[in-house]
Amino acid sequence: MSYKFFEEYNEETTGGLQTNFHEIIKGVGEDPDREGVIKTPERAAKAMQFLTQGYSMDAEEILKKAVFEETYDEMVVVKDIELYSLCEHHMLPFFGKAHIAYIPDGKIVGLSKLPRVVDVFARRLQVQERLTNDILECLNKTLKPQGVAVVIEAVHLCMMMRGVQKQNSATTTSGFRGQFKEIETRNEFLKLISSDLR
Repeated sequence: MSYKFFEEYNEETTGGLQTNFHEIIKGVGEDPDREGVIKTPERAAKAMQFLTQGYSMDAEEILKKAVFEETYDEMVVVKDIELYSLCEHHMLPFFGKAHIAYIPDGKIVGLSKLPRVVDVFARRLQVQERLTNDILECLNKTLKPQGVAVVIEAVHLCMMMRGVQKQNSATTTSGFRGQFKEIETRNEFLKLISSDLR
């Protein structure tokens, strides 16, 4: 499947999801045949397929299609990459920004591929900690750079809408490999993603 978000849906999967959403609507006490929600099972099924399409994508293959030999060996940073995912515990959204850096070792990758990798792993049932590590390990394995760093900042509706109901809390996770294990390199990256260069 190409990276482009699909408009064609797996009919077999959609049908099964529709049935399940119909039962959920009924289970919460709503009339699934009421005019306002009669098409909700179909819409919800398609939305769920869209939000979890990362399962049918291969992040490594996306990267490999845009790797180029290059002697550049300084830090490459792409920051403020929007991400939207679903918490695997409650299937409620969490969303925020990812910041990625790598130090090439003879190869660079097309810049647009980094946000695509974020989307592949975010469009699955996730926890923020694993999402951070999935992105980190994919880049490290595929590009084999001198170092790679990932920081994710996100807010979680499972904390805001239910449970502790903390409206102003945010979660930050990070991962570092190679040269980013060194304090000086790590601090340079953190300074760059904290600054406004625009």
